[in-house]
Amino acid sequence: MRARNLAVTATVAALAAAGLTLPLAGPASAASTLKDDFNGDGYRDLAIGSPHTNSVTVTFGSASGLAANQATTLTQNSRQVPGVTEPEDEFGENVTTGDVNRDGYADLVVGAPGEKVDGKPSGAVTIIWGGKDGFHDGGRVVTSPADTTGRFGEATVWTDFDGDGSQQLAVVSGDNWWYYSDGNEFERPLGLEVDFIPEGTRLDGMVAGNFKQADGISLVLYGERADGGAWTAHMNGGAGDYGYNAEILGEGDDPTATRDAATSGDVNGDGYADLITGNARGGKGGSVTVRLGGDREFGAPTTYHQDSAGVPGTDETGDGFGASVSAGDVTGDGLADLAVGAPGETVGAVAGTGSVTFLKSSGGHFTSGKSWHQETSGVPGVAEPGDHFGTSVRLKDINKNGKADLAAGATGEDIDTTRDVGAVWSLRGTATGLTSSYATSFNGRDFGVGGVDAGFGHTLR
Repeated sequence: MRARNLAVTATVAALAAAGLTLPLAGPASAASTLKDDFNGDGYRDLAIGSPHTNSVTVTFGSASGLAANQATTLTQNSRQVPGVTEPEDEFGENVTTGDVNRDGYADLVVGAPGEKVDGKPSGAVTIIWGGKDGFHDGGRVVTSPADTTGRFGEATVWTDFDGDGSQQLAVVSGDNWWYYSDGNEFERPLGLEVDFIPEGTRLDGMVAGNFKQADGISLVLYGERADGGAWTAHMNGGAGDYGYNAEILGEGDDPTATRDAATSGDVNGDGYADLITGNARGGKGGSVTVRLGGDREFGAPTTYHQDSAGVPGTDETGDGFGASVSAGDVTGDGLADLAVGAPGETVGAVAGTGSVTFLKSSGGHFTSGKSWHQETSGVPGVAEPGDHFGTSVRLKDINKNGKADLAAGATGEDIDTTRDVGAVWSLRGTATGLTSSYATSFNGRDFGVGGVDAGFGHTLR
């Protein structure tokens, strides 16, 4: 699992390890309307969570895309981050973004579900304030409410869940979920209805979107039941409706349910968010399901796997197709396309090296695409057993050309003789799909978090 073209200078790594923001390309503006523009320069940034090393690396977007010399790595030992790093914290297990303090700069919201706080269940969420020069203004910690078994911060979203025009923080723990009202009142979590969650279910994720109301946000929760079956549910947002009218979308062995991954995006251009879920254990080699949003209801689910017409590859046991999913408009036609990770994919005779499948939307249907991996021409690296390319994926327009770019993580990537350091690749979007022209990659060692089992690239936001 060696990597080619995956190194930057020791100076970059040393600065990143200290949590110092590196020089940025071009001046930063006073503010930005982008949810993930931390330094206000008008470009979207990429956050990379690595909970094995309790770190989050932010690579700043620019006209030339991502680069390791325009990045900063943050831990709870960084001077601008509250708290102290402890081995069990899992800082970076979950990452989301939003302008929490409403100063015009996106802030970084980091879940650490293993965090231990005296007298409280495990878990915490750390909010790190963005600013003109990056992350230099400190932050605050939100600790776990009492009424949970722990793992607070397993998932977070920043969205206007109650429909009052202001966004709020919503947080999932292992068995519960909350949201915090306007005005950053993080000491007063509002407990939400949980009777619809089967006893013993472990919640793993949450995604927001205007699925059933053109002007209203609702949430989808997902996780694993006590018997090992997947579980997925939708609940409406809006004043006074916080889970009381929940709809179970799928559970058990239903291939349309998920315990693995979910995302939202408008794949058919009707103005409603559509729900895309991945089920890495669905069928033989995994699957992805699309539910079109609409006025007060979802459309019938459509499930795709690697034997579906137009989907590249072959449906094989252990592929893990659907372990990660992301939606974004790669071609600039106004429709969200899909990236689907299959970290267990065999490429040639190389088992478990992994791949990412790009699926182009055609009016909300997905019948064409391309598979990308480390043996694809122009992609840095070499496919070797256990790389797990596609552990994580994220589609977002990093270089501001109107087309989403792909970031893909491989937590099993070895660097020289160091096992499972992990790496991230970036491929640009074009009018015809993804391209390996100008492809870049970087690894945990580049940012001072490159030890054995570092698993850099676990989470992409």
